[in-house]
Amino acid sequence: MKTSTIELQTVDGPMATYEAVPSSGRGAVVVIQEAFGVNPHIQDVARRLAAEGFHVVAPALFHRTGGGTVPYDDFPSVMAKFAGLDDSSILVDVDAALTHLEAAGWRRSQIGVVGFCMGGRVAFLTAARRSLGAAVSFYGGGIVTARFPQFPPLVEEAGRLQTPWLGLFGDLDQSIPVDDVEVLAKATAEAPVDTEVVRYAEAGHGFHCDARPDHYERGAATDAWGRTLTWFSDHLR
Repeated sequence: MKTSTIELQTVDGPMATYEAVPSSGRGAVVVIQEAFGVNPHIQDVARRLAAEGFHVVAPALFHRTGGGTVPYDDFPSVMAKFAGLDDSSILVDVDAALTHLEAAGWRRSQIGVVGFCMGGRVAFLTAARRSLGAAVSFYGGGIVTARFPQFPPLVEEAGRLQTPWLGLFGDLDQSIPVDDVEVLAKATAEAPVDTEVVRYAEAGHGFHCDARPDHYERGAATDAWGRTLTWFSDHLR
């Protein structure tokens, strides 16, 4: 496996991107960060996927506000990093990552996207607006009920998803009500592509992040990761 931080060009300037390339690949995946940037945990996720044979890129979406990462306990700084971000600019960044992977020889049908926290919403947004091989959202907030003004609800697009989508949620997540998850499950069931929503009764927000012991829930994380790998294996052809 080869890892490096590369620079991709966007209409809004250069964007640092963490890349993990396996010795032999069976698909490609764009990893979308949490609200804290492309930190060591997100880089670790990229390496885990590369170890499974996927060519992975993790674009740093905060390049418009200085880049870098934010500590998990510094949410005010997160808000500052969000300045200038909206769905259009996020898709600019996603498209830059997709263009890079296409240049490496991967077709759109061989490319997946997975996102965590705010990245979970981005993965859903991408599934709605772009046609890829597969998408996975870990506890993506703001899809049914908006959390920030620049990120409107996306549930009305659920029935028009273009990319097979898997949603993974914890019932104890105080930022994503179970009722919202059920609304999303019903809406995505009408989509013309494969969809699935999985709930974990004992998990809260961030249950996959083993860098945060107060959030990590091993059982849910293990099952969700296995489902993610299966989803990509089944759909990235």
